[in-house]
Amino acid sequence: MESADAATGPASFLSAFYTSFWWIPAAVLAAALAIKLPTIIRLWRDPLLRAVGGLLLLACAVFVFVAPSTIVWVNRVTGVPNISAPWVYSLLTAFCGSCLVLIIAWRDGLPERSARTRRAVRRVVVAYGGVIVALWVLFVLADVPVERTRDLDTYYANTPFMREEIVLYLVAHTTAVLITSRLIWTWIRTGGFDAWLRWGLRFLGVGYALNLAFDAAKLTAVAARWTGNDLDRLSLDVAPALACLSAVSIAVGFILPHAGQYLNERWRIRLAHRELRPLYRLMRTVHGSGVPFVLRAGPELRLTRRETFIRDVLLPLARHADERLGERSHAAALGLGLTPERAKGLAAAVVILDAVESRPGAGGTHGTHDHDTTNLLREIGPASRALRHPDTLREIRARAVAPRDTAAVTE
Repeated sequence: MESADAATGPASFLSAFYTSFWWIPAAVLAAALAIKLPTIIRLWRDPLLRAVGGLLLLACAVFVFVAPSTIVWVNRVTGVPNISAPWVYSLLTAFCGSCLVLIIAWRDGLPERSARTRRAVRRVVVAYGGVIVALWVLFVLADVPVERTRDLDTYYANTPFMREEIVLYLVAHTTAVLITSRLIWTWIRTGGFDAWLRWGLRFLGVGYALNLAFDAAKLTAVAARWTGNDLDRLSLDVAPALACLSAVSIAVGFILPHAGQYLNERWRIRLAHRELRPLYRLMRTVHGSGVPFVLRAGPELRLTRRETFIRDVLLPLARHADERLGERSHAAALGLGLTPERAKGLAAAVVILDAVESRPGAGGTHGTHDHDTTNLLREIGPASRALRHPDTLREIRARAVAPRDTAAVTE
């Protein structure tokens, strides 16, 4: 707990930062919860997702109720001076327990699938539930009549029962942070997950390391009061700033894997849509029109509609596709030193261009061919990319035209 009545004179930058901008970590945590919420609702049966949602909600609540204005409001509404103290301590303790439960279940698998995980989760729930009960019992026994909205930890550091309550919540928090940090960094070293999750875990690790620094600052300030010294600045200025940075880092740690994978998927879909543009334009010259514009169509729908349009137009064109030309074009592309994958796409593009020119009404004379359309329809992506290199296509096509084809055209 912090306090607005503790210090006189100009406040330090760190203190002003915390007092004025305590909502920053709350907003970041709320954003993390908002990003996760659709997935949590959609997959509500997944206990890990529910645990993440609960943890983020608890973290938001901690920063909302630790604000001096909220502390005053809670004290006034209940009519009990400093009742915000056990309330905030309880939220913080529940958050710590949730972190431990989440990391244990996340690392070892779902609780219902592992007896060891089940036992570990049960021990955490019992231990931290007991701490919360003890916090309220100690508050009832303590005599804390003077409201302190910023410096309660140090102001009542020598008060019977309140002293024990302050030490209890700090020790419980430190223990949870130490265990969680150790589990996270051990997990990072094991590997076996994608880059987004790895970076998310690193941000979580940094966040919990900052939490350890928060605990060290608080415990040092409280211990200084026991020895008659005054290091309240550590509790008033340093600890709140560390808490803010820790919350932001933890929120980023939870956001990054989800947001990163989401953005990566968006980018992949948009790139695929853009890569199909050359082939789509070519098919429009055949069909005479394109895909109707739909204002509310999402990226997935636009990609699907473009792929469907291309295949629908390409399917009747396949009757005019020359399979032998495709084989010779593939061999010609390989002869130019191109990779097999790119050679396949260039050969498909040559065949498609030839089919467009050979269709009725386009002045073609090749007629129709028996052709397996499966490969041609499957290669629309590589073929579309190949259409971006007309010079290479012309060279391959010139190499692929056999003398008998030339003679046929001359006749």
